[in-house]
Amino acid sequence: MGTTGIRLVAAAMAMLAAGGAALGQTHAPWPTDWNNWNDAALWANVGNAGNAGELSGAGAGGYGADRICGAVDYNYKIGKFELTAGQYTQFLNAVAKTDTYGLYNANMALANSTTQGCNITRTGNSGNYMYSVASDWANRPVNYVSWGDAARFANWLTHGQPSGSQNLLTTEDGSYYLNGATTNEALVAVTRKSNAKYVIPSEDEWYKAAYYDPNKPGGAGYYDFPTGSNSMPSNYLISPDPGNNANFYVAGYPHLNYYTIGSPYYRTPVGEFENSESPYGTFDQGGNVWEWNEADVIGYYRGVRGGSYYSSGGHGGGDGAGLLATYRDYLDPVFESGNIGFRIAEVPEPATLSLLALGGAALLARRKKN
Repeated sequence: MGTTGIRLVAAAMAMLAAGGAALGQTHAPWPTDWNNWNDAALWANVGNAGNAGELSGAGAGGYGADRICGAVDYNYKIGKFELTAGQYTQFLNAVAKTDTYGLYNANMALANSTTQGCNITRTGNSGNYMYSVASDWANRPVNYVSWGDAARFANWLTHGQPSGSQNLLTTEDGSYYLNGATTNEALVAVTRKSNAKYVIPSEDEWYKAAYYDPNKPGGAGYYDFPTGSNSMPSNYLISPDPGNNANFYVAGYPHLNYYTIGSPYYRTPVGEFENSESPYGTFDQGGNVWEWNEADVIGYYRGVRGGSYYSSGGHGGGDGAGLLATYRDYLDPVFESGNIGFRIAEVPEPATLSLLALGGAALLARRKKN
């Protein structure tokens, strides 16, 4: 990089020290209503059912137990964006006036350089809790959420976003039967129900949406990074976004900074890298926050994928390692941290899957007859 380029990036980083926009920074198209889950702007459609998977893990040069990842035999939707602090605040106000199962973590309110929360604050007393988030934080990803919190959010969506106490008709049943599960042992035993609708993505669903390209030059296949690239992304935030960028921690030259943006935000608004989407059109599957998936890893942990603004290689993987397709990380399902969040997927109903299977069988029978 020449001297002029270094000065430009340094100036951009200085402007972003407080999390503001540099050089007219834009973002991917946002929905008009973040809480209308029927809005197509919230979803990426993942087609090409029946694609092949690929090896991920230490045997592929990454981290974690080896597994073939990414093969999905149905079409589905996945959130274009990580779940935002604003969306989670609506959830809390609907079902956490008492907060029986700890959907709120007090560290969420501590938006500072030490705790790095998402600035969701709580007021009132148990039974009458109220939650709010500042407008400049609302479209940044929520954090300090456990795997159980994510499953309860998915249940709430599946029930149609009702208001009420945390019970079988709001958070404790739906896509997952939780019924009060809050320990590592109980949460790792939870499985997706056959009639699930809104879910935490399976590892395969998450992986395919991030890395697979049915139109990849040379033939359908997977990229190394969830930005449609086999080259390490940059962590610059400048406008216009030239593509292949993400919010992740990088040490030293040529990136000039450790963080993409500094205190107190650290996390960019979702979709801030408007030209760095995956082939299916998702944003921030690399960086910003690690994202929970359904993987049951070595019988005790739940999977996380994608790296974050803070730790890009949680088990010694080095700068940007967590963004790689080969990197399978995992955590206790009760774990909550400033660099952990999630996104939601929508899967077809069992009846739809049955019709698709019958259609495929009929087509095969016709081919054999002909």
